[in-house]
Amino acid sequence: MALEKPYKDVPGTTIFDAEQSRKGYWLNQFCVSLMKPENRARFKANERACLDEWPMTEEQKLAVMSRDLNRCIALGGNIYFLARIGATDGKSFQQMAGSMTGLSEEEYRDMMISGGRSIEGNRYTHEWEKK
Repeated sequence: MALEKPYKDVPGTTIFDAEQSRKGYWLNQFCVSLMKPENRARFKANERACLDEWPMTEEQKLAVMSRDLNRCIALGGNIYFLARIGATDGKSFQQMAGSMTGLSEEEYRDMMISGGRSIEGNRYTHEWEKK
């Protein structure tokens, strides 16, 4: 019997729970492997070949190669593990977060300094389903 998960209906948020952890296990393990310089070098030399060594889904591999971090999160990725992909690319966490919001690094920084993103337009999942 599946657990009831009322927290899944948080606007704009993917909750990293046990289900997400299981879904993204190999994606996150791949990211952990990037802590080793030799793995970063192999990944940079041939991303596809490196990713094919991991039992991730094709969708996860494509999300990594396109650096679609929002999709990686939806597919079970944990942002703290995914940050290693950004680090491998020479990007800061702030640059990565900006890319996830459609903002430049500077726009993202300024938004966060001024109090964060407006909640305007955020909806609960069940509110979108009514439209």
